[in-house]
Amino acid sequence: MESIKCLIIGGGPAGYTAAIYASRAGLNPVLYEGMEPGGQLTTTTIVENFPGFPEGVDANQLMSDMRAQAARFGADIRRGVITSVDFSNRPFRMTVDGETAIEAQAVIIATGASAKYLGLPSERKFRGMGVSACATCDGFFYRKKDVAVVGGGDTACEEATYLANICNKVYMIVRRDVFRASQAMRDRVMNTPNIEVLWNCQTQEVLGDDSGVTGVRLERKDGKVFDIKVDGFFLAIGHHPNSDVFKEYIDTDENGYIITDGKSTRTNVEGVFSAGDVQDPSFRQAITAAASGCKAALEVEKFLMSN
Repeated sequence: MESIKCLIIGGGPAGYTAAIYASRAGLNPVLYEGMEPGGQLTTTTIVENFPGFPEGVDANQLMSDMRAQAARFGADIRRGVITSVDFSNRPFRMTVDGETAIEAQAVIIATGASAKYLGLPSERKFRGMGVSACATCDGFFYRKKDVAVVGGGDTACEEATYLANICNKVYMIVRRDVFRASQAMRDRVMNTPNIEVLWNCQTQEVLGDDSGVTGVRLERKDGKVFDIKVDGFFLAIGHHPNSDVFKEYIDTDENGYIITDGKSTRTNVEGVFSAGDVQDPSFRQAITAAASGCKAALEVEKFLMSN
């Protein structure tokens, strides 16, 4: 069985940053990228808000550069998914792709969180061409344009009010006749003049052409079908943290996000740390994920030095 000093699970901003710092610290990290190398950021196009890129940066290029930087410092980056774990004793034991057994003295979980989508073929077709799950990431591209936000909870209301400051008009597509959001967020939406709430509506299809999204086909509860013209279609129906494989040993909150110790990246299992969106239900930004990856690597270094 292969024995690893520092294992990093996940290949997004948190994982790659952890690999950069762990490599420079001489920890010889091994990183398994999982099913989505580069993480959720690779589902968008240009990143406008990552520091150091005044003209923006292609999301896939940013992730590729982070990966290359980690590899340059000696990180062993591998394709593969961790399919089972045993965190009952150190060294910790894991299985890769249901076949290969490995063990590690310390583990950083950076598996991210996946945005929930409606599951429409047209939604997949236009992903990155007008369909987005992050208004903060992509809203700037729809400046002075019309967009739609799907959802009725706090996140949807936050996304809609954020977009209302940038866009000409924001449609909120709400499945029920009431919001699930808090009263404060409901009031904010209803007091924003360029937000129009479409109650009792479900999305039938995202409309578009070779240039991207051009509209949305909706169906009301009474059966009426109608189209609205928009350039952007934002999903705000939640995220699913990719933590299921760890839940036997690692504490999570009611939504599955890994619980870490205050400002630390420590989990309830000594020697297991967590970084990025899998433990962050609030911010979900590349820069905050990268920062927590840095913290996790520094904490692993201190842990291994004292154990």
